[in-house]
This record gives sequence, C-alpha cells and structure tokens, in this order.
Amino acid sequence: MSSPLSLVLVAVPAVVLACQAGGWAARRLGQPPVIGEMAIGILLGPSLLGWLAPGVQHLLLPPAVLPYTSLLGNLALLVFLFLIGLELDLGSLRATRLAVASVAAGSILLPLALGAGLALAMYPSLAPAGVHQLPFVLFIATALSITAFPVLARILTDRGLATTGLGTFALACAAADDALAWCLLIAVTSLATAGSPLDALTALALAAALTAALAAARPLVKRTLERAARTSDDLVTVLLVTGLLLATYATDRIGIHPAIGAFLAGATVPRGVPAVERSAARLHALIVPVLLPLFFVDIGLHTDLAALPAGQWGWAALVLAVAVTGKWVGAAGAARLAGCDWRWSALMGTLMNCRGITEIVVLGIGLQLGVITTNLFTIMVVMAVATTAATAPLLDRLTRSTSDPTTPYAGKPVTVLPETPGAAR
Repeated sequence: MSSPLSLVLVAVPAVVLACQAGGWAARRLGQPPVIGEMAIGILLGPSLLGWLAPGVQHLLLPPAVLPYTSLLGNLALLVFLFLIGLELDLGSLRATRLAVASVAAGSILLPLALGAGLALAMYPSLAPAGVHQLPFVLFIATALSITAFPVLARILTDRGLATTGLGTFALACAAADDALAWCLLIAVTSLATAGSPLDALTALALAAALTAALAAARPLVKRTLERAARTSDDLVTVLLVTGLLLATYATDRIGIHPAIGAFLAGATVPRGVPAVERSAARLHALIVPVLLPLFFVDIGLHTDLAALPAGQWGWAALVLAVAVTGKWVGAAGAARLAGCDWRWSALMGTLMNCRGITEIVVLGIGLQLGVITTNLFTIMVVMAVATTAATAPLLDRLTRSTSDPTTPYAGKPVTVLPETPGAAR
C-alpha cells in the first residue's frame, strides 16, 4: 500500500499541470485563467472523469489522498483570501463618495432582496434537513450578491481598462461589494454555527472586537514590519504568515469560518511598506499556481452535474436568471439614476455580474457549514461559472464601438461619476 506522501507526490503535480492547461486554454479563448482552473477542478471530479474513467480518477486522486489534498487546498485558500484582503484597500473607498456608493448599494441590495425571495421558495425542497430558515435565506441572498474583485481586476487589466474611468469606477464598486458581502457572511456563519441567538450575537460581537483590534494594531504592526524589513524580506513573510494563521485560528475559535479571519488579516495589514508588497508577491507566486488548484479540485469533487436530478435543473435556470437580473438591474439601474448613459450603465451591470473564485469560496464555506446541500452547491457553482465566463465576451462587445472606456483616467480619485459621451445631465 502506498504511503500518503507518495500519493500526494502524484496527485499534486497531476492537478497543478491539469489546471495550468485549463488556464492556458481559457486565455486562448479570451477568458481569465481562473475560468479554466475552475472548469478543470469540476471535470476532474465525478461530473466527467469520475463518470467516464473512474479507474483513472482513482489512480490520480484515490480516497486516501483526499484529506491531504483538501488540507493543502484549504491552506492555500486562506493565503489567497489574505492576499485578496491585502489588495482591497478599504481606505481608498473614502474618496469615492456618492457615485460609487450608490452603484455599489444598488448592485448588492437588489440581489439580496431577490435572493431572499428565491431562498424562501427553495427552502422547503432544497434546504438541508435541520437547517433553520433564517441562515439558509441569508446565505443564498449573500451568495447571489457577490462580485469577484480579483477576477474582475484581472479581466480589466488584460483588456487595458484597469486605469480608465470605467475600470477605476468598477473596481471601486466591486471593492465596496466585497467588503459588504464579507460582513454579511460573518453574520451568516455566526447564525449557522451558533446554538442559540445569544451565541450568534456573541460570535458577531467577538468578530467585531477582533476586527477593531486588528485595525487598532495597524500602527504597531507597520513599525514592526518596517523594522523586520531592515533585516530581511524573509522575516516579513514569516510575520505576515504568522499573523494570518493566528487571525484564522481566532475566528475559528470564535465560531466563524477561518476564511473570515484570513480576509480580515489581509484587509487590516498596513499599506505603504514595500517589503510587504514583495512578500505578498512571493506568496502569490507560489500559492496561487501550485496549491490553490487543489482547492478547485476539492470543490470539483463535491460538484456532480450528472447526479443532479432532472427536476432541479429548472431551479438551476431560475438561480442563474435571478443572479444575473439582480446584479445587472441593480448596478445598471443605479448607474443610470446617478447620471450615466445607457452604455456605461450596461457596462457596470455586466462587470458587477462577475463572481469568479470569490463566489466559489463562499459556496464552499456554505457547504462546509451544512447550510446548503451538495445538489444546491452544484446549482450555485454552475451559476458562478456561467456568470464569470459571460463577463469578458460581453465586456468586449459593449466596448467595441466606443472609445470612452479606453481613455486613461489619470489615476484621479473617483469622487463623482466620470463623464461619458451622451451621459444624462
């Protein structure tokens, strides 16, 4: 019988190379690499490989190796969420004022409302046994309100739009969306794991206290990191990883998913320290291409398209319709009311529909907490992949006949909506 180490030594390179191939294929199709990596993760699971060639799947990913690959994948996920929090500069949102706030609010409030209504309809037939209605409804509503900040940034950067008025404005709205969605997720995980309303309130209070403590410690942390940077970048990396793991341990002990702690740790790391940026780049270069694919495969092993009952594909279509409608109408309608022309508004609705890996992470948390079933998880994964894959081609189509989105924005803070040709005045 093979040892666990030898099994890992086969599984990891097989998964990494397959996901790299998927990312390469996605780039050739004009998609962000994460689309290919997500698709490969699903195809290596029971949806394709386990269905067509179960012997090959058993050879590459035998049951004995899955606990180890899952552990490595979840550790990579914590580092990835830390890096997302690090990129999400919440301080920059102070300069966005009413324009971004209105569009961000529209793109999250309408999906929340529509998602809550859909969840109430799904609860009798799709909710796991024993799960109370409130956490189920709140989780579905939150999941439908997600916008993937990192994937959206990659799409805009690949098309040269990240520094334009459109790109700056969209990323500011996505950053605000992500911050609000993670706050809602804290509440959902507290309700899902608490034994009583008092326990849920206690967990929320402790999470708020931890966030406040991390924010208050930023000056001390910044001085410590600057002092460590004078020694070596390696010491800075060690301190960042230590802080990340301690924050995730704290949220786990509080009763909230460790992923919340990873995101909070990244969001509260002081900016303006070059050594921190270099250490973050080193972590990204190792974790994202090498270990994060193991998380996608772990997700794929829980996604079985073939096992989804025929009657539930109607729910999948309804989930997709509600997800797209809520985000598009909420973002585009708010942009139009704020004074944008229809093309700019349509672009905002399209970009805010990008869900990407952030949605997959949230769905994985819901599955681990038992808030959603495997079948509902599969339905929501289909929605996440479809909305993310549609973002790039729709963006290309909408920007093909206009020069405004490609006009450099010159890095000025977004305090009002950028003027667009034909904007309503």
